Amino acid sequence: MAETINIIRSERGIRGQVWEYRGHGETTAFVPTMGALHDGHMSLIRLAKKKADRVIASIYVNPTQFAPGEDFDAYPRTEKHDVALLKAEGADVVYIPKPSSMYNVHHATKIKVGGVAEGLETDHRPTFFDGVALVVTKLLNRVAPDYAIFGEKDYQQLATIRRLVEDLDMPINIVGAKIARDEHGLALSSRNKYFDTEGLKVARRLNEIMRSCALQMSKGENVDLAVDRSKKALLAAGFSSVDYVEVRSPNSLTVLEGGVLNGPARLLVAAHCRGVRLIDNFPVKAKSK
Repeated sequence: MAETINIIRSERGIRGQVWEYRGHGETTAFVPTMGALHDGHMSLIRLAKKKADRVIASIYVNPTQFAPGEDFDAYPRTEKHDVALLKAEGADVVYIPKPSSMYNVHHATKIKVGGVAEGLETDHRPTFFDGVALVVTKLLNRVAPDYAIFGEKDYQQLATIRRLVEDLDMPINIVGAKIARDEHGLALSSRNKYFDTEGLKVARRLNEIMRSCALQMSKGENVDLAVDRSKKALLAAGFSSVDYVEVRSPNSLTVLEGGVLNGPARLLVAAHCRGVRLIDNFPVKAKSK
C-alpha cells in the first residue's frame, strides 16, 4: 500500500506534478476513469505500474458521452472509496478535475473520429465517441503521460483512442489491458452492481454464449450462421434485447460477413439484461489450414 496518494484537482497542479516527475527522469502511466472503481480498474493500475515509474489515475464522470435519457445523473459517485482503492493499489496521483474546468461556458470545440468509431456503438449511441474523443484529448493534453492504459472490454473505444492519438500526433503510447472477469467469466463493470442474484445468473450467460460462438467460427462455421445462433441464444437465456453481435477485423474493425474466417477476428456483443446494457468482446482465431 502506498503511504500517501496525491489528490490534485487543478489543471495547473497536474501539469506541475508531471513536469516534476519528468525533471527527475521518471516516466508516467495514466489511467483515466469515471470512478465507481472495482477490480477491473485496479488491474489497469497494476499494468500501469509495470509500464512506468509513476502512476496517475483520474476520476471524472464525463457528461459529453452520455446521451439524453442515459444514466449520467444516476452514475455512481464514490470518490472517497475510489481514492482509498487507488492508494491501496499503489497509484501515486489521482487527478479529479473540477467539472467547470473541463467545459467552461465558452467551450465550443468538438472532435469526431471516423473509421473505427463508426457503427457498432454509434448505431445505438450516436454521440458517444464524440464525447469520448473530446474528454480523452483534454485529459491527455493535461496529463501528457508516456503511457495511457485503457481496457479491452471497451474494444471499439480502445481502437478509437488509438486512431485519435495516431492521427493527432500525440507522443503517447496507448496500452490495451486484457478484460478483467469475475469467476464466472462476466466482464467486470461498474454497472454490474445493478444486478440482483437472478440478473447476475442471466448476465453471466453472455460470456458463455460469446465463447461458444467464437469457438464454432474458429472451427470453420459460417460467420452469419454463428452470429444468428448467438443472438437467439442470448434472447433465450433471458436477455431482453440484443443491440449487436458482430464479427470485425481486430484492428480496423471492418465488417466480416458470411463464409469462413481466413484470418483473426474480433467478436463484439452488446445486449440488455434486466435494464443493464452489457458490452463484451472476444478474439476469434481463424480455422487452421
